[in-house]
Amino acid sequence: MKKRGILNAQLAGCVAALGHMDLFLIGDAGMPIPPGVPVVDLVVTAGVPTFDQVMDAVLEEAVVEGYTIAKEIQDHNPRLLRYIRGKLPEAEETMISHTQLKEMSKNVRFAVRTGEFTPYPNVILRAGVAF
Repeated sequence: MKKRGILNAQLAGCVAALGHMDLFLIGDAGMPIPPGVPVVDLVVTAGVPTFDQVMDAVLEEAVVEGYTIAKEIQDHNPRLLRYIRGKLPEAEETMISHTQLKEMSKNVRFAVRTGEFTPYPNVILRAGVAF
C-alpha cells in the first residue's frame, strides 16, 4: 500500500503519465468537461475536497511550468488568485476569458473535478520537467 502522496489510484496514474508540456485541468464541481476528456472525479459533497487541497496534493507530485486561468477570477475570487500565484510563483501565467478556458479544456490530457463551490476556481496547468 502506498503510504504518502496522492493515494487516489486514478489521479496518481494520471499525474505519473504526464510528459513535458502536457495540459491538465483542476476545476470546480460545475466545470463542464468536454466529451472524451478523462475525468478524475473527487467530489464528495459541496466543498469537499477543496480546490486548494487538490492543488496542494498535485503540486507535491507534478512539475508545473505554466498555467492558464480565467481573467474573471481577478474580480470574483481574488483569494484563490493569490493562492494560485503563491503556489506557482515561477510558472508562466496566462489569463483568458472563462469561455476561452472552457474551449481550451478540450485539449487537456485529463481533468480533476473538486468539490469547490466558489467562482472561477479552474486552472489549466502545463507540465514541466524535473531537470
